[in-house]
Amino acid sequence: MNNNNSNRSILLPLMLALSVVFGVLIGFYLPRKSNEPQHTSIRPRSDKLNSILNIIETSYVDSVNRNDLIESAIPAILKKLDPHTVYIPAKDFIRANEPLQGNFEGIGISFSNLSDTILIISTIPNGPSEKIGILAGDKIIYVNDSLIAGTGISDERVMSMLKGPRGTKVKVSVLRKGQDSLLTFNITRDKIPLTSIDVAYMVNSSTGYIRITNFALSTYDEFMKALSQLKEEGMTQLIVDLRGNSGGIMEAAIEIAEQFLGKGQLIVYTEGRAQPRNEFRARGGGKFETGNLVILIDETTASASEILARAIQDNDRGTIIGRRSFGKGLVQEPVSFSDGSGLRLTVARYYTPSGRSIQKPYNNGFEEYSEDLNTRFNRNEFIVSDSIHFSDSLRYSTSHGRTVYGGGGIMPDKFVPYDTSMISPYFVKVRPLIYQYALKYTENNRDVLNKYTNPKELENYLDKQNLMKGFIDYAGRNSVKPDPSGLKISGDFILVQLKGYIARNILDNKGAYPIWEQIDSTLKYAIQFLDDSV
Repeated sequence: MNNNNSNRSILLPLMLALSVVFGVLIGFYLPRKSNEPQHTSIRPRSDKLNSILNIIETSYVDSVNRNDLIESAIPAILKKLDPHTVYIPAKDFIRANEPLQGNFEGIGISFSNLSDTILIISTIPNGPSEKIGILAGDKIIYVNDSLIAGTGISDERVMSMLKGPRGTKVKVSVLRKGQDSLLTFNITRDKIPLTSIDVAYMVNSSTGYIRITNFALSTYDEFMKALSQLKEEGMTQLIVDLRGNSGGIMEAAIEIAEQFLGKGQLIVYTEGRAQPRNEFRARGGGKFETGNLVILIDETTASASEILARAIQDNDRGTIIGRRSFGKGLVQEPVSFSDGSGLRLTVARYYTPSGRSIQKPYNNGFEEYSEDLNTRFNRNEFIVSDSIHFSDSLRYSTSHGRTVYGGGGIMPDKFVPYDTSMISPYFVKVRPLIYQYALKYTENNRDVLNKYTNPKELENYLDKQNLMKGFIDYAGRNSVKPDPSGLKISGDFILVQLKGYIARNILDNKGAYPIWEQIDSTLKYAIQFLDDSV
């Protein structure tokens, strides 16, 4: 316990960074399935705001751009509402919707910026790049005759150069290991799928594991495919991992919940000032209505993912394991404007089958709201479940009479603390280098590594390669001196991450997750819980 406490100060900056990034992702929540833009007609009216703009435009000492003033004013206005009502400028609108639509238009590669070189990690199966002969390990030197290698170009700039409308072409010149000259490809861009199911595999002979990263238009179909595959492999009990899932499209979460619940069971209902109560109930015929079920959540589980977890908890269908969820219980409706910009307007709250809202308070302003995760961390909530307190006024009952609480996320049925036992100051220093070294190792040994198609066999090979010595030397060349005490604490932790990243570079996530499972305390707890339940 002393070791855990001493490392809280180390983890705090990491959590701060998480909070900032997470705040950007939360709230993009579409309650509709249509691919077509939704337009709301806004009737112009003469009011104080327009009067001020008119006065400025006609009488201000310098010339002004009215549209620029409006674009600046809109976020300030919306900030007075709730944290999830957001304005999206035209330049960001398409990109903001991509994770929800489940696809984007581009060339179909995954890349990493390694030592100022754009290295292709993998190609999307049957995507434009794979079809034309681009391979994992190729290094992009030119895009449309523009040199990008060694120029300090950002990942965002590379993405903007490679992405583009379906049917358009982009010329890419790559350096391939074993080739003396550059290889040039003229690639026709196409629709590229964005998957919501990170990985699905059997953790043992009876237990399946599915990790859902977000809820998009394609999520339900992906989930059903994964579920069917696992059942064919002998799955009788299931773990659904919603950790890190910040939400997405409500219908996808509802459709997946239906696979676990009996006909007529309430999944969620929504209600707002201008929105009458609207209930969503299971239609019956779900593909996993029986069999032990576990849902994994943490402090970054939000929105649509909370709908799924709450439906399972309130109907006493399964066990929720992990840490208290984020607490987003507001429904956003999309509004698009003729200039390509859009609005996500909060129009309702959603409620669990027991009648609780899990939306955390936001009355004290956006800053306090956005700092909530750090506040939880500082009061030791991620380590000790007893540090979490709910008012009796927020008490509700499940279908079987178990007590649950509203007003600030979902409390799991089984609490698993954030594991800091393997984190040392040395780990914090070398953390950015772990992926870099794994990538370099992969590129230097790709010919050998490509022979392995089974994650366990690949891991057995890596266990014989003395990865830690190579990594420690690499860290030393990057100004991180060896630390025997730090390695004693974090050595195994680092090694498992190294092996997982290397496996992912070769076999994608299906190679990485069975390895990372060794250091995932929450997943290990869930597996043991299910084994004990049989």
